[in-house]
Amino acid sequence: MTISTAILLFLAGFLSSAVNAIAGGGTFLTFGAMTLAGLPPIVANATSSIVQFPGYVTSALAYAKEIRKDTREVILLGIISAIGGLAGALILLSLSNPSFRAMVPWLLIAATTIFAAGPLLRPTRNMEGAPIGMGGIIGQFVTSIYGGFFGAGMGIMMLAVLGLSTGGDYHRVNALKNFLAMVIAGIAIVVFASGNVVGWLHAAVMIPGGALGGYAGVWLARRVPLVIIRSFVVAVGLLLAVYYFVTG
Repeated sequence: MTISTAILLFLAGFLSSAVNAIAGGGTFLTFGAMTLAGLPPIVANATSSIVQFPGYVTSALAYAKEIRKDTREVILLGIISAIGGLAGALILLSLSNPSFRAMVPWLLIAATTIFAAGPLLRPTRNMEGAPIGMGGIIGQFVTSIYGGFFGAGMGIMMLAVLGLSTGGDYHRVNALKNFLAMVIAGIAIVVFASGNVVGWLHAAVMIPGGALGGYAGVWLARRVPLVIIRSFVVAVGLLLAVYYFVTG
């Protein structure tokens, strides 16, 4: 790995955690940086899960109080998400790099569209959440399969599914989302590591940048308008899609 590549990866890890702390969408940055570093798309996707995982853990811990309020629902959705995440990760490993590469631009466009529509999909009801129904369980299962397969946009999808199916205020739904994202990513990491498709050196360079970026995100959130951050992430997603279309 060259010095310039290491700097690129470190900065991507930094910016990824910073934008995740503000608006989400950090996966676009980590996946894009590893693509530019020359990693095959499956390895870039799997390694991105490693890089994002510490942020999911700390976010879930920050919402520990809210998570404990819905123990039965958390356990049910956690099991559903673990099964779905396992299925998605195994589906990814069953593909060849050329097959997955052909899918990547379409996945990026879909994820970018979901991310751009994120503010419209957030729950707005400010009531005590109702028990999740079968529609919500199925929606979360499908979302977790997608998350294990390709994580970009997973958080926005979960906010929409959980918000529409359980209600409750934003923090309640966001707490569930953070915990379930941690479960999905954790299961996927075990599968990817056992499948030997993780770029550990690249992850090791990006994770320290991500740790610093998490703190910087708080500073940026107070000074940079959210619309600018979201526009930046959408632009990165679209540029990545164009790159994969052109080079595919």
